Amino acid sequence: MLTTKIALEIVRETSLRLQRNINIMDVDGIIIAAIDTSRIGLIHEGALEVLRSGNTLIINAEEDKTWEVAQPGVNLPIVFQDETIGVIGITGNPDEMKDVGELVKMTTELMIKQEFIASQLEWRQHTKDMIVGELLKINPSYAQIQRAISLLKFDLSPPFLTIMIEITERSISNQALIQKLEDTIGSHNCIVSFINVHRILITLCGLEEDEAYHCVHRVFKTMKNTDIVFKMAYSLPFYKLEKFNQSYLDCDLTLQISEDSQELVSFTNIEVKSLIYQLDDTLSKRFSRRIFKDGNNSVRSKTLKAFFANSLNIQKTADALYLHRNTLIYRLNKFTGDTGYDPRKFDDALNLQVALWIAEKGEGRA
Repeated sequence: MLTTKIALEIVRETSLRLQRNINIMDVDGIIIAAIDTSRIGLIHEGALEVLRSGNTLIINAEEDKTWEVAQPGVNLPIVFQDETIGVIGITGNPDEMKDVGELVKMTTELMIKQEFIASQLEWRQHTKDMIVGELLKINPSYAQIQRAISLLKFDLSPPFLTIMIEITERSISNQALIQKLEDTIGSHNCIVSFINVHRILITLCGLEEDEAYHCVHRVFKTMKNTDIVFKMAYSLPFYKLEKFNQSYLDCDLTLQISEDSQELVSFTNIEVKSLIYQLDDTLSKRFSRRIFKDGNNSVRSKTLKAFFANSLNIQKTADALYLHRNTLIYRLNKFTGDTGYDPRKFDDALNLQVALWIAEKGEGRA
């Protein structure tokens, strides 16, 4: 845990503040960091004694010849998780260095602990990212996934639900955002992973449907309160990891074909529309062209979208489009004459809606 990188940082920071020569020795008593770089790589006899005894060693001026490479000062054990992992030496009058030495020792051990925690967090996140990456493969290795889950001591049990968040603007770091989301859900009930720079995938596990949906809305609230521009989709619940890839695809499609104004969308909201994207292109285009014989018409598309979004209510649609009621009725009558389908009748409206979705798919937009 005592790396050269940490040792150099400790020497640099503490030497600047104390104006003292500081050395760091590893478990073999070798100097791995020092202000006097010519000493790096030498074996420090005083450090070997500290490593052997586990106690602080004070070297007075009259004793410095006794200890090879050592200089007058104080040498203290660096302890981490009840083990001596190195020695810190401070050159100077031992009487002046005792209190300072304890402070430097405490600071050093705190820095090492922080570095260890950071490395553990990094390792855990890397392992979670690996699990998600493996699950997204066409033929995932479930043995490898199980080994990773065991290392994390994590219970990846059903039911599952996938949340996908697409971020367009943020100022928060990846790890800070992941931590916020894990705190919101409970780290034992989720795996949070960035699958690319702009997308987060959250896998909820072990939560019944109602609780999972509550989590979805808590995540949405957290994102809204974190000053992030985003859009969020979530899948149907599923009970086998083999369905993970499909849930990912469902969320991906939801983000693609839902309205831009919708910040939170369930796959169930676009499930019927999603079927259009699974049809044979030749057949679907043939259907759309039969309904819209004159091709695409932006006024018709905008009007029909608003009419269907307002549940075939003429007044609400007119208000949404800032039209007079009679103007809207005129348009609807014209559409009926052009297509042979009256959008005010359910069966005809269904045909028009499907044709509209197919046309939008062809244009590559929702």
